[in-house]
Amino acid sequence: MNEPCPKMTSFKFLIFLSSLFVISLLSLASGNEAAPTYKLHFCSGWPGTAFTDNSTFQSNLDLVLSSLSSNATPVTGFSNASAGEVYWLFLCRGDVNTTVCQDCVAYAAKEILQRCPFQKGAIIWYDECLLRYTNVSIFSTINYGPGLPLPNPQSIQEAERDSFIGLVDSTLDSLANLASNSVTGKKFATKEVEFNSSLAAPQKLYSLVQCTPDLSVSDCYKCLRVAIVNQSSCCDGRQGGRVLLPSCNIRYEVYPFYNVTAASPAFPPPPPPLPPGGSKMSSLKIVAIVIPIAVISVVLFFIAYSFLRRRPKKKHYTSSEENVGVEITTIESLQFDLDIIEAATDKFSYDNKIGEGGFGAVYKGIFSNGQQIAVKRLSGRHGQGAAEFKNEVVLIAKLNHRNLVKLLGFCDEGKEKLLVYEYVPNKSLDYFLFNPVNRRQLNWSIHYKIIGGIARGILYLHEDSRIRIIHRDLKVSNILLDDSMNPKISDFGLARIFVVDQTQGNTSKIVGTNGYMPPEYVIHVRYSVKSDVFSFGVLMLEIISGKKNSHFYQSELAEDLLSYAWKQWRSGTPLELLDPTVRHSCSRNEVVRCIQMGLLCVQEDPTNRPTMVTIVLMLNSHSVTLPLPKQPAFLHPSGAKPNKPVDLQSDQSISPSVNEASFTEIYPR
Repeated sequence: MNEPCPKMTSFKFLIFLSSLFVISLLSLASGNEAAPTYKLHFCSGWPGTAFTDNSTFQSNLDLVLSSLSSNATPVTGFSNASAGEVYWLFLCRGDVNTTVCQDCVAYAAKEILQRCPFQKGAIIWYDECLLRYTNVSIFSTINYGPGLPLPNPQSIQEAERDSFIGLVDSTLDSLANLASNSVTGKKFATKEVEFNSSLAAPQKLYSLVQCTPDLSVSDCYKCLRVAIVNQSSCCDGRQGGRVLLPSCNIRYEVYPFYNVTAASPAFPPPPPPLPPGGSKMSSLKIVAIVIPIAVISVVLFFIAYSFLRRRPKKKHYTSSEENVGVEITTIESLQFDLDIIEAATDKFSYDNKIGEGGFGAVYKGIFSNGQQIAVKRLSGRHGQGAAEFKNEVVLIAKLNHRNLVKLLGFCDEGKEKLLVYEYVPNKSLDYFLFNPVNRRQLNWSIHYKIIGGIARGILYLHEDSRIRIIHRDLKVSNILLDDSMNPKISDFGLARIFVVDQTQGNTSKIVGTNGYMPPEYVIHVRYSVKSDVFSFGVLMLEIISGKKNSHFYQSELAEDLLSYAWKQWRSGTPLELLDPTVRHSCSRNEVVRCIQMGLLCVQEDPTNRPTMVTIVLMLNSHSVTLPLPKQPAFLHPSGAKPNKPVDLQSDQSISPSVNEASFTEIYPR
């Protein structure tokens, strides 16, 4: 893409600065000096890390932010649009008037650049509004993160705690239904409910829920339900709490935090016309204010323009480690020279080899700037040409989630096809889980954090990323741990980089690891998102037990881990499955719920397995009732047999998987 003329970009930027200056002075002149109440912001929570100076993205973003102060729609307090690759929206709280909404959005447009300079994704929340922009489309799409629960530090009296929690839950549930089905389209609702307290007079509970109006009825309700579950985790027993998500938010307090009289389906009507003579007086005041402001703006414009013309141009890098994290929208910005990778890995020396899998060997490397990387040297069994390979890598590199290993770039020279990842220092989960010494570093709370992180990463791949990915090789060795023991799923995009014949979720080859693949995949070579759910269930049971599924094959306890877990569940002794090294640190109820969830995930019929959305809800809230699991799929040796020979090797990845870019149906019917 051709970069814009530097002079033109600078000119647009100066216009933007002048506009902000004028808006600020006009606000002061009109007496609107109070800034909105800042709550939270996040930078780069979406694909892309930063934009460069004088880039097309900067030019488009400047135009967007300079115009936002005039876009506060008086009917809904919501607007969204795009300019080039900049997608933006704002949402004002449903009870605030047009003036407050405009002022909040204008203030946010100025603040968001100060808090997130040169970031391609940013969101900022105030009490009165939120403003968000990204480099990917966010319209009519649920985003559960980034976000944050904010509890009120004050607690409810212990004697009233249970009844108060029940009242909060029922009130928020009713508001979620009311807002998502709003006939006005605002998707906003409030409610005041009296409750008895130890005080002489009854108190009131004030509650508010809101979605971005572009969401469908079902998506709005789904988002609010996730927020309510998160609220239960953080704020039960508190006098107030709120959850801020990009697509929705909820809040409750024991005091009115919104305008009760204005919390109605429409914004207040415009003010009445001025009395006779008022128009003349108002015009004189406006002229007296605007002319000095215009003169000052012109002077500032020329001063800034002269300064920008004298600035030296920044140097741009290509095909080197300097390019990491700068731009990931083009092939060139992701491509590394082979000599750089060879230098970083000491020409793929054996001492730098840190792993081996079905897709190839993995080497640790260090760039000249000190950044550590992991390089996967792909095996030669793929069938893609260079163009398809590069396009797939660009697509995968735009995925971004804290529980996925970040793909930084690639190299495609001669016979070498290399993928460059961020380096994750604490090795893979099996290094800790299946080692009797290392496993003592993992108490139950770390076990639970790892389970939750893996679930959120898979949910992102299935639902929230720009492309839906079925991992198809989830296993403990593909779960890496960072320095804080947070899990990161690796190899999540390799299924797209290899090509075999396939039609709507059927494939002529099997990819996966023995013990993690569901029966419908092994027998009928059919896969779906529920295939990953099955693998996740096996992972959960391995994490809980500290034992490999494959270790049960020759055991007297059971034929495999799934049948052993089912046996203990049916016998009423599920805690017998738990790794003895964590029994002293665990919550018995939490462990039993996790075992039940694991068994729900490995049920034989894919339609009976929960989705990852449901699993994340179950993990985040102990108040969610879990159904009883049915008998899991037993694949060894008395279980189902494949209809045709399949070369399954224990703990070995099998043939490279398929490119799923053309799937038209990947959910089980």
